[in-house]
Amino acid sequence: MARTKSKKRLVGTWSTQQRREAMEQSREAARGPVDLPFLLLTLLLTAMGMVMVLSASFPSAYYENNGNGAYYFVRQGIFAVLGLAAMFGLSKMNYQRLRGVGRLLLWGSILLLVLVIVPGNPIAITENNATRWLGIRGTFLRFQPSELAKMAVVIYFSATISKKREKMQTWSQGIWPYVLILGVIALLMMREPHLSGTILIVCTGIVLMIVGGIKGWLIPLGIGGVGLVGTLYVILVQKGILHYGENRINTWRDPFNAEWYRGDGWQIAQCLIAIGSGGLLGVGLGKGRQKFLYLPEEHNDCIFAVICEELGLVGACVIMLVFALLILRGFWIALHARDRFGALLVVGFMTLTGLQTFLNIAVVTGLVPATGISLPFFSYGGTALLCQLAEMGIVLSVSRQMPAPENG
Repeated sequence: MARTKSKKRLVGTWSTQQRREAMEQSREAARGPVDLPFLLLTLLLTAMGMVMVLSASFPSAYYENNGNGAYYFVRQGIFAVLGLAAMFGLSKMNYQRLRGVGRLLLWGSILLLVLVIVPGNPIAITENNATRWLGIRGTFLRFQPSELAKMAVVIYFSATISKKREKMQTWSQGIWPYVLILGVIALLMMREPHLSGTILIVCTGIVLMIVGGIKGWLIPLGIGGVGLVGTLYVILVQKGILHYGENRINTWRDPFNAEWYRGDGWQIAQCLIAIGSGGLLGVGLGKGRQKFLYLPEEHNDCIFAVICEELGLVGACVIMLVFALLILRGFWIALHARDRFGALLVVGFMTLTGLQTFLNIAVVTGLVPATGISLPFFSYGGTALLCQLAEMGIVLSVSRQMPAPENG
C-alpha cells in the first residue's frame, strides 16, 4: 500500500515536472526572432497603403472638411500607429495564451453583432444603407464588430480544432458545431447587411475545417454545392424570379448601359475608366483624375482603381506581387509552425488576407459583382487596419517558435 502511494506520488511529481519543463521550453521558444521577410512585407504594405490613402482621399477630404485635405490620412495614421504597436506587442506574446481567449472573443463578437442590429440602438451607425458600426456619430470613435468576429472565428476554430485531430472526422463534434457557429454569425451579418464580411468569415471557417481534417469527400461536395447555388442565384435574378442583388448583377454585366449608368452602374463604370486611364505606367502618383469626386469610395473600396490610374499596370502588379509574397510567406510559416494550433492560426489569418485581397481586386476590375469589400492595408478604415496588423502580429508570434533548422 505504501509502495503504491509512493509510486503515485512519484508519477504526480514527474507529471508536474514535465509540465514545468514544457512551459519553460515554450517560454524559451517565444523569445526567438520573428520572421524578418514577413515583417518587412507587412511594413511595406502598410507604408504603401498610407501613401495611397493620402493620394486617393485628398480631394474628397479637402471638399468635405473645409480645406483639410489630410483629414482622412491623419485619422488613418493614428490607427496605423496603434496597429503597429499592437502588432509588435502581440509578436512578443506567446501565442499559446490565445487558446483561453478564443471562446470569450467569439461570444463577445456575437453579442456585439446582435447589438448592431438592435432597432433604435443609439450607438449603431448607419452609412450607405448598411448598419455595421458601433460608436459615436461624427467622431472617429467607432468600430466594426465584424472585424472582431473575423479574428474570433480564426482563434476559436484554431484552438478547438487543434485538439480534435480524430474527432474532426465525425459529424457531431467535427462539423455541426462549426457549421452552427458560422450560420449564426452569417445570419447576424446579413441583417446589417454585410455580404463581403459574411463571405470572408464563412470561407475562412470552412478552410480551417478542411485543414483540421474533415472527411475528404466533403470538400468537392461543398465546392460543388457553393458553385451550384451561385449559378442558380444568377439565373434566378436574370429571369426576374429573385430581386435581392438584382441591381448588382445587372450593373456587373453591363455597367455602361444607359439605363443604370448614372445610378447603380456609376461606381464600377468609373473604376473601369480609372483603370483604363492608367495605361502601362500610370499618370503619376497624386495626379489621378477620377478621385476628384468622379469615383465613389475612392479611398475605401475602390482605392485599387486609383492605384491603377496613378501607378499603371506595372505599379498595380508590383503591389499584387507584394501581397502574393506576404501570403505565401505566411503559409510557409504555417508549414513550419511549432504545433497544430500555430499552423491553424496562420492559415486562418492568411486565408482572410488572401481572400479579401482577391475579392477587392476582382470587384474593382469587374470580375465579380460588387460586394463592398475593402483592400487590406490600403483601404481607409481604422478598425480594419488595426485588426489586420494585430493579426500579422499573431503570425509573427507563431514565427518566433518555429523549430530551428537542423544543421547537417
